[in-house]
Amino acid sequence: MADPHGFLTITERELPARRPVPIRLMDYSEVYEKGDPAQLRRQASRCMDCGVPFCHQGCPLGNLIPEFNDAMYRGELGRAVELLHATNNFPEFTGRACPAPCENACVLGINQPAVTIKQVEVSIVDQGFAAGLITPVVPDRITGHTVAVIGSGPAGLAAAQQLTRAGHTVVVYERDDRLGGLLRYGIPDFKLEKHHIDRRLSQMRAEGTRFETGVEIGRDIELSELRTRFDAVLVATGATVPRDMPLAGRELNGIEFAMDYLVPSNRTQAGDTVAAPIDAAGKNVVIIGGGDTGADCLGTALRQGAASVTTLAIGAKPPADRDADSPWPTVPRIFEVQSSHEEGGTRRYLASTTRFVGDESGRVSGIEVAETQFVDGRRIPTPGTEHVIDADLVLLALGFNGPEVDSIALETGARGAFDRDGDFASTPGVFVAGDAGRGQSLIVWAIAEGRAAAAAADRYLTGSTRLPAPVRPTDAEFKC
Repeated sequence: MADPHGFLTITERELPARRPVPIRLMDYSEVYEKGDPAQLRRQASRCMDCGVPFCHQGCPLGNLIPEFNDAMYRGELGRAVELLHATNNFPEFTGRACPAPCENACVLGINQPAVTIKQVEVSIVDQGFAAGLITPVVPDRITGHTVAVIGSGPAGLAAAQQLTRAGHTVVVYERDDRLGGLLRYGIPDFKLEKHHIDRRLSQMRAEGTRFETGVEIGRDIELSELRTRFDAVLVATGATVPRDMPLAGRELNGIEFAMDYLVPSNRTQAGDTVAAPIDAAGKNVVIIGGGDTGADCLGTALRQGAASVTTLAIGAKPPADRDADSPWPTVPRIFEVQSSHEEGGTRRYLASTTRFVGDESGRVSGIEVAETQFVDGRRIPTPGTEHVIDADLVLLALGFNGPEVDSIALETGARGAFDRDGDFASTPGVFVAGDAGRGQSLIVWAIAEGRAAAAAADRYLTGSTRLPAPVRPTDAEFKC
């Protein structure tokens, strides 16, 4: 246990300071300032080393949280790095872009703010890289088996690293010009600077993983050909088909999917010349959808100089604290203030969009919104409450329906994701991991599924496996 009295003497939850809003709106750099080691040690000391550490259950990866908290409290960075990587290939990603279900399950959260697990995690990996403690893990044997991984998001990269370390020859195929999937082009730099991805890719290349960019399965090479050329194929294409809002006026210009807005912006930040990117400068922007993607759109629009930004959520404003419907240790639905929300904009709740309003040129000029009412468990507009909000640019951040299935000839299920059995197999020798099989989910789930699918593929190839399998496809989101 880090400090037997830590959770009693240090009751405040401390996080590194965020850069002042006027300063960070001038660039796309990460919002947090450099952390204070003394503060981090204090927070690690609050870990109670519980008899039943529910944080393990809250984390799909089963991270060894009490153990690495103890190591950081004692200043044992090497041990902390080893413990963290025993369960998580990419803690620099989860430590920045994961909503931290482990913290929702922290036992201290019963009557105090939870331990800052996510901050401890990202500090371990950043300090570990700086100290030269995170190096390539080259396999001590080569099996002679070959595996193709389709997609270089967190699930594909985790699977590829695990299979390479097991001794297989792995090639990752990515249709974009750069690796990383939505980590690269879907998440703005102010949340995840891309040098973190590049640093990890360098490690993977040194371990022996090969990467092929600009190759789209179904266009440049068929899945059947991959199946012939490789002993196994692992599909990790993500869930990239956006949810639409088919209302009157949807055909108007200026109504865009969130990723059609974020991807060109991220490409611009990477130094690319983008033809006709969507620019929010001087515009009244309305974002429909109050989740992480909506917050990313908000932060991007503010940095581009939008005249105003309004975020619409169809449901009621969440409570500030847990309510009776979400007791510990379940994941609560509480009011969240992300860094983008601190920077500006207006958040509106119980807002049901009824139609899009356009001008004579065929461009959107407003959104008609009514107050949401709940009838028989359904959310519907309240007649007579309709009013129009000015909008020059509308961004649809409503989530994703599933993977793009046309190019990959695999069976799909009711949720639109690829079918698979209890061993992540869609057909013999073809495995599915991450959002492609699970549906839209979290980065931490993608990494967990990538690791588990890699173990299943290794077992298929060799008859057994030493790779850990943290989850099964049937595992639900964390429940009490």
